[in-house]
Amino acid sequence: MFRGCTEQGIPLPFRRYTSLRSYNAGQYLPEFLMAFTVDSSKFKFSSDLAAGVKGKRVLISGAGKDGGLGQSFALAAGLNGAESVAVHFHSSYDDGLDLVDFLKGQGVNAFPLQADVTNMGDLWATRTYVIDKMGGIPNLVICNSGLSEKGYSFGRSLREVEGESVAMRRARVRQAFIGNLAETRAVLDTKIDGFMAMTHLWSGEAVYANEPLQIVYISSRQSIDPGASVPGYAVANWAVLQLPQVLAVNLGKAASLVTAYSVMYPFVRTGMTNEYAENPKVFGRWQPRMLETFEAAEAFMQLLAQPHDVTSGGMFEVMVESEPAKGEKGVKVTWQQVKMNVSEEPLGTVSPLTFG
Repeated sequence: MFRGCTEQGIPLPFRRYTSLRSYNAGQYLPEFLMAFTVDSSKFKFSSDLAAGVKGKRVLISGAGKDGGLGQSFALAAGLNGAESVAVHFHSSYDDGLDLVDFLKGQGVNAFPLQADVTNMGDLWATRTYVIDKMGGIPNLVICNSGLSEKGYSFGRSLREVEGESVAMRRARVRQAFIGNLAETRAVLDTKIDGFMAMTHLWSGEAVYANEPLQIVYISSRQSIDPGASVPGYAVANWAVLQLPQVLAVNLGKAASLVTAYSVMYPFVRTGMTNEYAENPKVFGRWQPRMLETFEAAEAFMQLLAQPHDVTSGGMFEVMVESEPAKGEKGVKVTWQQVKMNVSEEPLGTVSPLTFG
């Protein structure tokens, strides 16, 4: 990216050298050359909002991507008094390492955590490393993933192409079928298997150490109001909503030690959604504009600061409304608790069966 540039006569052949990482005798490059691009000043919040992370050992999964929601959570934690911050990533190592460098430059005990959360051996291998780096087990784990399908018409075959042979259509439809479901499988594996594994690992450590742990699952409003084209994303985020209750039932008496809740976000402007940021046909049914990541992070900090007995086991939804007093782009962000009211009624058209 900056091949051929120099700093005090020292060549910079690789992008990795454009971070704050030391490359020669303690010399550092300025922040403007980093891959890290967000305005960090927007992630410093008031002391009442910082209360949810202050002094805590925080682990955020899916925090590597620059401009992503996970990155915003890591910045919010690190810049508002967290004792330590584990920045997890799988493939986004370049951006993730820049984020760690930035947080370290701010005096935060931040460290990178590279692992495939769908690979149980890989994930288990992080256990000792995280505890050593933090000086103890995490007491706040944020299960986040920005993975989604690129989009396809679920349940429908591809449209016909005029003049296309039967053989060509069969080959094209087969390839789309395989490719689409491979994307969905990746989403399901990451969001369901990955979150389950993170929960099992760190909940088990918390119960063993008899230390309190809070787990927050990042879901989406598409879990309760599905949109078109991303079936795996909608299904996976629905499953995430059940994790706090499933965990509480399985913990039994230890449920007071490990608390959990889920958060449903509407559209937030990230690398995954940026191409739709000016298209109200995509986000318009939920909000007047997409939230910026620092706005999403501030709202999250507001919920984190609530007492555990308020949030434990709950499902919470971010609501975004217009706020004309704040100008053309003005919005008001509030929280809403979602409760699923299950109704069970006998099916009167079917006669009962009796057995002796």
